[in-house]
Amino acid sequence: MQIEIKHIAKKFKKKQVLQDICLEATGGQCIGVLGANGSGKSTLLSILAGIQGCDSGSFLCDGTDLLKDSRRRAELVGYVPQGTPLIEELTAKDNLLLWYDKKTMQQELEDGVLGILGIGEFLNVTVSKMSGGMKKRLSIGCAMSKHPPVLLLDEPTAALDLSCKQSIASYLRHYKQSGGLLLLTTHDVMELDLCDAWYIIQNGVMVPFAFDGNVQKLVESL
Repeated sequence: MQIEIKHIAKKFKKKQVLQDICLEATGGQCIGVLGANGSGKSTLLSILAGIQGCDSGSFLCDGTDLLKDSRRRAELVGYVPQGTPLIEELTAKDNLLLWYDKKTMQQELEDGVLGILGIGEFLNVTVSKMSGGMKKRLSIGCAMSKHPPVLLLDEPTAALDLSCKQSIASYLRHYKQSGGLLLLTTHDVMELDLCDAWYIIQNGVMVPFAFDGNVQKLVESL
């Protein structure tokens, strides 16, 4: 699996939010996209996920432009936004059944992604009564229903406690080791350590960044 993001551009009114965004990655890699709030990180992921359009550019996956092929994109790309893409009035189980059939859901709870994420522990809890960590794990579980080889995550552990961060990071390591390709936006050091390459978006332009563990250097670069 290989992805190529080529010349993505997006303008809101007169503001050029993204300008000639390019990167390449292969299965088994995690790419971290960094930047200050409002820099365009979330916009980039939502474009790649097909939530909003771009002014120009392409998102190639093994040669297919997923920005022009929504069916193929749905098969290959999972997306976990910053917000909660869940139905608040439903339980975890009922939300999952919007994405899984009953047999597959049970299998995944026993020895698959839903089990690794620990969703069985709160299967009958209503989303409105869940902690932030529960909601995020459930969101990831829903996004993984088709076992997509590419997973887009927008600050996946922001505002979560350490235990939840560790649980999600553990799953993401498993996903990467299984050959999955992660593209995530983050400010979290634990997530930065998951990454094999880092990029910073500034003034709409994305450039490579060599993160060496020096958080102060990173902060000064944003």
